Amino acid sequence: MIISEQISVIRETVSDWKRQGLTVGFVPTMGNLHQGHLTLIREAKTRADKVVASIFVNPMQFNNAADLDNYPRTLDDDCRALANEATDLVFCPTPEIMYPKGLAQQTQVSVPGVADILEGAMRPGHFTGVATVVSMLFNIVQPDVACFGEKDFQQLAVIRTMTQDLCLPIEIIGVPTVREQDGLAMSSRNGYLTEAERQLAPKLAHVMGDILKQLAAGENNFTQMIESASNRLNEHGFKTDSIDICDAATLNPVSKETKQAVVLMAAFLGQARLIDNGVVDLQG
Repeated sequence: MIISEQISVIRETVSDWKRQGLTVGFVPTMGNLHQGHLTLIREAKTRADKVVASIFVNPMQFNNAADLDNYPRTLDDDCRALANEATDLVFCPTPEIMYPKGLAQQTQVSVPGVADILEGAMRPGHFTGVATVVSMLFNIVQPDVACFGEKDFQQLAVIRTMTQDLCLPIEIIGVPTVREQDGLAMSSRNGYLTEAERQLAPKLAHVMGDILKQLAAGENNFTQMIESASNRLNEHGFKTDSIDICDAATLNPVSKETKQAVVLMAAFLGQARLIDNGVVDLQG
């Protein structure tokens, strides 16, 4: 496995593969890898001859400087995990390599519409940071396919829209959320939970599951469903941040034309902000 922080090494290696007629899969990460990330690597390996992973804690997508400073950086452990998955190439640049002129002078990529609602409205600039760094990584790696987790549902929608709008010849693969045995969605932020909070955390998925069952049964009083779910979470020690029920295809409000709805959950538990989502078919 080749590990490099240099853009030139990544480009030269990938160019050599492509001269051999090999296809390239890509998994961008911010490190602190868990089984969810490694599942993306395994998926990429089924879809391409060579797999590239990136590890970069992107400062442009953080709204809170303390959150950026505290984000776990576990490069050595991450590289060992990627080597165990037979990853071919790891790109681990520094902020100075990615943003040599600084963030203030960096060209940015914005995705109007899908990036401005829901999570984007609560965290202004977050998805611009995501779209900018992913577009840069796409240009550096030049992958044929790229794999992203469905746990970050809106992020996946933003990346799909950006890829389509910029006419990038990359197939975007959404990979289902990987969960712990008790239902908790795997996330690097789970490491912020205390032992007691970790025991409570699966309640987020359980409450979401109840909403999905109600939707599947044809219930449509979304306001009442969201209020009830929020109260349940808060009673169990969470601080509900947002619960949204949207059209899964557009992330717009559910309409008569909606075939599938997505339930988007976000709640604080101690210092950790946990997110989850689930998709359900609606009755005719």
